[in-house]
Amino acid sequence: MPTVKVVSVNIGQPQDIRLGRHHSLSGIDKRAVPGRVQVGVSGLEGDHILSKKHHGGPDQAVYLYSLEDYDAFAAGLGDVPLPGSFGENLTVSGLESAPVCIGTRLSIGQGEGAVLLEITAPRIPCATLAAHMGDAGFVKAFRQMRRPGLYARVLRQGTIGAGDSVDVQAGLKSAPTVGEQFELYYDPNPSRQELERSLAAPIAVRSRQDHLERLGKL
Repeated sequence: MPTVKVVSVNIGQPQDIRLGRHHSLSGIDKRAVPGRVQVGVSGLEGDHILSKKHHGGPDQAVYLYSLEDYDAFAAGLGDVPLPGSFGENLTVSGLESAPVCIGTRLSIGQGEGAVLLEITAPRIPCATLAAHMGDAGFVKAFRQMRRPGLYARVLRQGTIGAGDSVDVQAGLKSAPTVGEQFELYYDPNPSRQELERSLAAPIAVRSRQDHLERLGKL
């Protein structure tokens, strides 16, 4: 695996996001900040998450996206998006998101202040992301690209800064990948085996509730 590093640490301030009929107050417009940023169980200090029904919380406290995943969008967007463009807290290099297994742990930084994250879920694109990108068709484009990025819970608090190294610690081999979780979300007829495999992994609480409801209907 290539060396994984933090390219930028990004936080968002509340802004009106509008496109067509869509209007929301959101912190999705995240910008790179200098220095070191404190990371707690609820996410990055100074970051704003306003749609708490669908975003944030202890199981989706930090969102990561990689330069490698961004590169895949360059052809459609005409250029490689700037770090933070998809609303991620951490832009990293050397780690494509789809192959990463749920439960994978990322140790970021060194010493007593190192942060430990655990991967819990893919990002599911929404109308706010499309409005932020200024493209009503972006939800479909993001879905088709199958590069969802990584949501994570914070297992150990600390500080993070650009340039930090990221130690990738594999989780259970039986756990689904983030890409498989992404596809499972869109599958209208998931199997009991797929849902139970997902539920056996340390997935985010929103995914767990969704899978339990779907399992109950089988």
